[in-house]
Amino acid sequence: MRADLHVHTCYSPDSLTSLEAVIETAHRRGLDKVAITDHNQLEGALRLRELAPELVIVGEEIRTTEGELLSFFLQEEVPGGLSPQETIARVRDQGGIVGIPHPMDQVRREAMGREALTRIRAQLDCVEVFNARCLLAMDNQRVATWAEELGLPGTAGSDAHHAIEIGQAYVEMPPFTGREDFLEKLIQGRVQGRSSPLWVHFFSTWAKMRKRLMRGGCI
Repeated sequence: MRADLHVHTCYSPDSLTSLEAVIETAHRRGLDKVAITDHNQLEGALRLRELAPELVIVGEEIRTTEGELLSFFLQEEVPGGLSPQETIARVRDQGGIVGIPHPMDQVRREAMGREALTRIRAQLDCVEVFNARCLLAMDNQRVATWAEELGLPGTAGSDAHHAIEIGQAYVEMPPFTGREDFLEKLIQGRVQGRSSPLWVHFFSTWAKMRKRLMRGGCI
């Protein structure tokens, strides 16, 4: 099965991708699962799961005081702005899985970085070893090496903020039924895909500008 484990919808402040566009694009590109990981927001993922329950993993990209966490199989929204430890505890309390997105990206200020990452490594279930939006290939490579040294399963995702990006990166893995066997099958997975071109970042900038003019929301 092919799983893009990092996708945004119009419920993120920097994306205009409709829920219907996510479903249509995922099916057209042969994806079996997509993790909807909007910023500090669960509503889009929950709504999309109602529309396509077999396709969607409910997740969230959560801002902490030291960078972002990536979570999967959530039931309730976790608020942004907490410490990494408190955020992880809230994910765990609802049976969720804890990962880190683009942790060593030298360009993004939301990246957690090696120092903070090392402090919480024992609390992680997985780490994103390939993010298609990383501008520097070496940043993904450094994470992949770090994860391998620690024996952490690696995830991969397009980090799509526009439908055109969905499926740019994914994990090819044995079929899984849910949270219970996700990590077991992820260990057997293979990262696939390629980096997105620089110009896709324009989509995020345009989405932010348009939402400011339109006063937010899914347009």
